[in-house]
Amino acid sequence: MCGIGGYFQYKSIFNRNHLHSMSDAMIHRGPDFTGYFHDEKVGLVHNRLSIIDLSSRANQPLTSNDGRYLMVYNGEVYNFKELAGQFRIETKTTSDSEVVLELFLKRGVEFANLLNGMFVIAIYDKEEERLFLFRDRVGIKPVFYYLTDDAFVFASELKALQAALPSDWLQIEPTSISQYLHLGFISAPQTIYKNIYKLSPGEMAIVDKNGMSKRKWWSAEEKIHKEYLTDEQEVFKRLENAVNSAVQSRLVSDVPIGTFLSGGIDSSLVSAIASKHFNEKLQTFTIGFDHVKHNEAEFADKVAKHIESDHNLYYVTDDQARELLPEIISHYDEPFADTSAIPTMLVSQMAKQKVTVTLSGDGGDELFMGYGSHVWAKRLNAPKTKLLAPVYRNLLKLGSSRHRRVAGLFENSIDKNAHIFSQEQYFFSQRELAKLLRNDLNPFIPSYEIIKRQMMPSEKQAFFDFKYYLPDDLLVKVDRDSMRYALETRVPLLDYRVVELALNIHPQLKLKNGDSKYLLKKLLFKHVPASLFDRTKQGFSVPLMQWMNGPLKEWFDTYLSDEVIRKHELLNLSEVQKLRKQFESPKYAFLYNRLWSIAALHAWMEKNG
Repeated sequence: MCGIGGYFQYKSIFNRNHLHSMSDAMIHRGPDFTGYFHDEKVGLVHNRLSIIDLSSRANQPLTSNDGRYLMVYNGEVYNFKELAGQFRIETKTTSDSEVVLELFLKRGVEFANLLNGMFVIAIYDKEEERLFLFRDRVGIKPVFYYLTDDAFVFASELKALQAALPSDWLQIEPTSISQYLHLGFISAPQTIYKNIYKLSPGEMAIVDKNGMSKRKWWSAEEKIHKEYLTDEQEVFKRLENAVNSAVQSRLVSDVPIGTFLSGGIDSSLVSAIASKHFNEKLQTFTIGFDHVKHNEAEFADKVAKHIESDHNLYYVTDDQARELLPEIISHYDEPFADTSAIPTMLVSQMAKQKVTVTLSGDGGDELFMGYGSHVWAKRLNAPKTKLLAPVYRNLLKLGSSRHRRVAGLFENSIDKNAHIFSQEQYFFSQRELAKLLRNDLNPFIPSYEIIKRQMMPSEKQAFFDFKYYLPDDLLVKVDRDSMRYALETRVPLLDYRVVELALNIHPQLKLKNGDSKYLLKKLLFKHVPASLFDRTKQGFSVPLMQWMNGPLKEWFDTYLSDEVIRKHELLNLSEVQKLRKQFESPKYAFLYNRLWSIAALHAWMEKNG
């Protein structure tokens, strides 16, 4: 796990000093060694976090055995030993990096299909003067790039590009503001800046004298079959084998390893299986809150006792949340409204004191229908509900905060899946944004490739989450927060074998008789008693509403003030004032996340705008 960056230029703009600036900006990702390559056309930089083969022989940039290719690489490939044997790759190190580069020599760009892991790989062909860039299938590892007629510049984090590019090249992209306020994040390929983009999951780019071209090397849509897998016994056996193999392969490390354990289904499953394959007592890590509604620490403790892990529990205080908030805003480089970044950063900081690698349970909800939005998608697509939607909406608007929040789900919308997501996450609907934004609304509409079968409503909602929420929010959070402390986090449930299997399992084996994540729970209960999970799903959330009226009130008042809203000219002041006034009433308590998203946006603008 590392931080990488570089450039391919058509005019003489960048040099070694720019590489140093990029490296300094993301040194937290790889503090063990920094390596450089540069000539008149190309520059590469690599900040190394040593995980496998801790020797200097595995430092990067890495040169191929024939001397033609250079590589910088962020991530891990878990099947590198098998690939080395299969393709008779002779190695001088015990690192996966050497296998990855030599496999590219043997198979060309198709090599990516053979890799099981999380990665962004940059390979430069010195002979052809051509740069190749690959991002993993699901988007676990990030990469950003700046593109104009003058240069192509890339890096693991936006802050590295901010450090290398002239400030007048960093111009705000207005359409990203509306997307952020609707979803809470900015989805690939967009970023907050013009001319800076994210390489999408499963995508590759080739840069040479003719410019840049992109194409998909892996597509989730292409992996969806025409027919569902419906045999529960057969599917369960395949799932069990895939998950066991995924967890076991991610326990390979030359440094200490542990797991994040929230006490929920996914992290408990990963931790339970890991504890059985781990030679030592497994380290598990949990964050707790003093606010009972948001505290799952006691459940995590029960799981930890059952699997006999060495459990580490850390409670978040209100003062710590207040102190960490400015760092969260700064560290994410672009507006980001997921407040669970706070406990994720704190649990990463705690884990780093004992381990260098952790496993997390991310991906289970998206692949196996674990969210309330998946149930709502089914309800809202029922013919009777469609017919009576206006009636339901008007009646619900007369009720409590909870009823008023639900009323938003019955609004008409350009895209139903994005709308359901935004309302379940308590963000702005497109109708609300039309009033709030000063610039014209640019509605967010998801884009899908051709899918071989007609998806059921709940399945399509889950696929929306897999394609957008997972890579552009959840995995962003895991990457930034863990790498902030040079902690590598691996996600077994996003092993491509698990993903491609899950995409074809019939929805009735995921959401069965109202029981979400049915098959995943069935697998978990082979390892941990079902009685430990007889409770309502809570999720990894924070007591934001209480903080807004308590320890963070001064912070919110600052970034929701008339002065700050007027200064940046993004939103209609009267609408912000109206929201703040409504929030004073208990009937509008659900507006807290909308106000948070506005405050976080303006805190970011104060620093970067």
